[in-house]
Amino acid sequence: MNASSTTSTPAAPDLLAQEFVAFAVQAGVLRFGEFKTKAGRLSPYFFNAGLFDDGAKLGRLVQFYAQRLIASGLQFDMIFGPAYKGITLAAALSVELARLGHNKPYAYNRKEAKDHGEGGSLVGAPVRGRVLIIDDVISAGTSVRESIAMIAAAGATPCGVTIALDRQEKAVENGVESPKSAVQYVSEELQLPVIAIAGLADLLEYLRTTSDSEVTAHAAAVQAYRDRYGV
Repeated sequence: MNASSTTSTPAAPDLLAQEFVAFAVQAGVLRFGEFKTKAGRLSPYFFNAGLFDDGAKLGRLVQFYAQRLIASGLQFDMIFGPAYKGITLAAALSVELARLGHNKPYAYNRKEAKDHGEGGSLVGAPVRGRVLIIDDVISAGTSVRESIAMIAAAGATPCGVTIALDRQEKAVENGVESPKSAVQYVSEELQLPVIAIAGLADLLEYLRTTSDSEVTAHAAAVQAYRDRYGV
């Protein structure tokens, strides 16, 4: 038996994911240091999508979402953005998809139902058909579950979730560490595909290959975090 038949070929890097990670670092959205997560962990990196805070950065962000979604082949009729970050993301993605020839309506929810005017908690296009939920990350799946309930109550069908970054780490439920990540929970328990632009594995690949020595200095800490909490 020759060597080529016994040696597996490493998977090629996901070029779109690598480009996105580089963009997030350069934009100051993906930062390194010591940050406390919602789960109480000390993370060596922090992703804050709220810092895609001008037209150029937001426009570039939704280009990545659109490319990933189109490549996935997922069929959907409209976009739903849960308040608050999802509102801007849904609107911006709708604009980008229209620019690419895929015009999709969008809607979002209010945190508190309006009791005057048109009333209700949903704003935007009527929630119908197959609905794609957009958010920045999935931390505990709470926002997704709430979105599913609102979409179902409107008589529509949630068909998938798209996020910017999958942290690929074990979720924490009521203080107990789960063997699954929040994304895996949504995929397996809620039966919804999750389409992420990039994940923690892509971040590690970037840290190993970038020429920026200040960034590569954080590779060991990020790898250790994944070894401890990763899925």
